[in-house]
Amino acid sequence: MLKRRTFLAGAAAAALLPGFSNVRASGRTTVPLWSGDPPDGGGPRGEPEESHPGAITNIALPFLDVFAPERPNGTAVIVAGGGGYKRIEIAHEAGPAARWLTDRGITAFVLYYRLPREGWLGGPLAPLQDARRAIQLVRSGRAGVATDPQRIGVLGFSAGGHLLGLAAARSAFRSYDLDDEASRVSARPDAAALLYPVVTLLPPYDDTSTRRELIGRHPSRAEGAEWSVETHVRAHCPPMFLAQARDDTIAKPANTSLLAEACKRQGVPVDFHHFASGGHGFGMGRPGTESETWPALFEAWLRKRGLLQG
Repeated sequence: MLKRRTFLAGAAAAALLPGFSNVRASGRTTVPLWSGDPPDGGGPRGEPEESHPGAITNIALPFLDVFAPERPNGTAVIVAGGGGYKRIEIAHEAGPAARWLTDRGITAFVLYYRLPREGWLGGPLAPLQDARRAIQLVRSGRAGVATDPQRIGVLGFSAGGHLLGLAAARSAFRSYDLDDEASRVSARPDAAALLYPVVTLLPPYDDTSTRRELIGRHPSRAEGAEWSVETHVRAHCPPMFLAQARDDTIAKPANTSLLAEACKRQGVPVDFHHFASGGHGFGMGRPGTESETWPALFEAWLRKRGLLQG
């Protein structure tokens, strides 16, 4: 078993302080999502810990790690790494994606969200509350960075794709009871990009850590539908960019197919890519596979959506 240790992971994450407000760490700003304890109570204590190389657990105080470009173009993207809701992949997924975005003038906010099985009384609501709050903080300007409130995107990988896909599809769902300046703005992202996401928690594609961690080993069909992304797609959903490899054995390729079909039925613009190779967890692209092409396709999509304008 790997020794659990305070997560530092070099350039991929901030040095963390318990009970911090906005603090400067590794040349960046970290922004807590909640002014006090997160909604509904429970949860772990202490600092985030590295449970696998480059991945963290023990998220007692969810927060945003801000990656600011030298010449910001006004667009912001909230990034969520995967990890099956058991951990958050920072070094392999969220960190490289954030740096790729800042290289193109986009301010990136890496989301350190609560993991539902770490004792949170809200259970599966906890990460969704964090995702909604992150979008509202960035849009309202309460994250401390000036961005265009009409150019807020999300980018999620695997379980992080499930989380941000759910936040995009259920943006009108008030998952927490709080009345402040940030909570009064829209939680709907203007664009959503999901990479090899877990989309459905319904059989026959529900044999995933995401389903087990969120709603247990033997959920009802109603619970599976409630926490699936495709069941909530409506015409108000933001445009979506979807990419997955056909040889993905963790999140079956049917996940993105189901979501793309739901988008088309509801008239939601969708740019859908299935690659012949790349497996699961290819991050910014696995060398020697078709998955290497997705960043260029994504960049073209961002430009088309007006998110790379100066």
